Amino acid sequence: MSDSATAPPAPPAPPAATAVLDSHDGVGTFDAEGNYIPRQITDQDIEDQFLDDAYTATMVQVEDGQMVTGKVVKVDRDEVLLDIGYKSEGIIPSRELSIRNVTDPGEIVTLGEEVEALVLQKEDKDGHLILSKKRAQYERAWGNIEDVKEKEGTVTGPVIEVVKGGLILDIGLRGFLPASLVELRRVRDLQPYIGQTLEAKIIELDKNRNNVVLSRRAWLEETEKEQREAFLDNLKPGERRTGVVSSVVNFGAFVDLGGMDGLVHVSELSWKHVDHPSAVVQVGDEIEIQVLEVDLDRERISLSLKATQQDPWQEFASSHQVGELVYGRVTKLVPFGAFVQVGESIEGLVHISEISSHHIDLPEQVVTPGEELWVKIIDLDINRRRISLSIKQAAEGGVVAAEFQEHFGEHAYDAEGNYIGAVDEEVAADEDQAWAQYYSETGEVITPAPEMEGGEAVAPAPEMEGGEAVAPAPEMEGGEAVAPAPEMEGGEAVAPAPEMEAAEAVAPAPEMEATDDAAPILEEEVEEPVEQA
Repeated sequence: MSDSATAPPAPPAPPAATAVLDSHDGVGTFDAEGNYIPRQITDQDIEDQFLDDAYTATMVQVEDGQMVTGKVVKVDRDEVLLDIGYKSEGIIPSRELSIRNVTDPGEIVTLGEEVEALVLQKEDKDGHLILSKKRAQYERAWGNIEDVKEKEGTVTGPVIEVVKGGLILDIGLRGFLPASLVELRRVRDLQPYIGQTLEAKIIELDKNRNNVVLSRRAWLEETEKEQREAFLDNLKPGERRTGVVSSVVNFGAFVDLGGMDGLVHVSELSWKHVDHPSAVVQVGDEIEIQVLEVDLDRERISLSLKATQQDPWQEFASSHQVGELVYGRVTKLVPFGAFVQVGESIEGLVHISEISSHHIDLPEQVVTPGEELWVKIIDLDINRRRISLSIKQAAEGGVVAAEFQEHFGEHAYDAEGNYIGAVDEEVAADEDQAWAQYYSETGEVITPAPEMEGGEAVAPAPEMEGGEAVAPAPEMEGGEAVAPAPEMEGGEAVAPAPEMEAAEAVAPAPEMEATDDAAPILEEEVEEPVEQA
């Protein structure tokens, strides 16, 4: 066998089309014989003018207001660094992390967490990229909330703060839930709701003012609509229920009936005038009320507290009648007469013609506000709640009303019609003791009035000692007895009548002078005979 017969065939040459490759493909080339020639490596593969463009092509392009996503690479006390693929990390200040008032950024984000943020400033004065997680959350939430409001849906979020007048819910932004709309009835203490997740309806939405108002009550009312309808169907006007006062307002009080609240208007709290409902009821009071009206369409219940109490006008009418005398107090004067209060919340009118028996032009000529006096009932109209009274007819007398019989009945007057009253011995004794103490403290001496008999004064009986009358001690002045003043008649002194003994006049004892000749003079006078009276 020849060499030519055994030699292997030569490999076919590569196609001409593949013999040479473009250098820009990044690979080497082949020569004519098919040998591979590697691509030559240079020191600067990219020219200087294209280097910046090459860097820029590898970075994310951002603009102010753009939404970006990145990874948390650092968490500091006052900021968070976010890698969004830009030439430098973006900075999220702590105030831009959340709508909640937090002091530790670590409570909001963690290392490695994917976070969406809004570009606030592409480059600040220090060349930093400033981002906001809160604004990104806000923008996303507004889109969702507007959609929920349009579909009349609900939002859910935790309670993050208690503010004046209500709660703040985190629903992607700050949603305000008024205290009056937290429950079916107003809640006083809102602190227990902190941290709770609540569901509510959106009742007001204003993006320009960043204002979102929620109502949990509206959501509760929808979920409990069937229960409310059943409750209202079973509630009938006129029936009495027991409830608890849930709130007090200027125009009345709301009462929880065990399923819904009803309103007791201030005019239905009492038969008396009420300045403010808090003067009658307080929150938490359990009271009995009467149902006045049930409005099924508006789902409102009108209640009355005074309807469960005795009507003072009916009570007055049942215990008084025309012609009786009652005691009252003048409350107000008007040109046509005077109003007199004759009972609890009961006032009657004394027409000017019934004030006095003689003509008067104005009521104040006879009576004044605050004056207490007797009046006679001359007309009683319960339906119109009017009582006509008379002062001048009361002066003519009449039957005293029952409540005044004890002190002003017939037994309190003598046969001549003089008022003698009902003497209370204990009260009289206390009065005597009080006057005695007063006289002892002031030194004042009260001379008792002389006893009268047959229209004449009766001399008091003399003091007795040993069966004999004792002469009263003379008045003293400067240690000496003072002679009583003589009785006067016609401008002249009248000598006192001589003392009588056995129908004879007794001469008065002679006056004595402190001299040695006193004894003889006395003897001479004694020897003279006594003339007959």
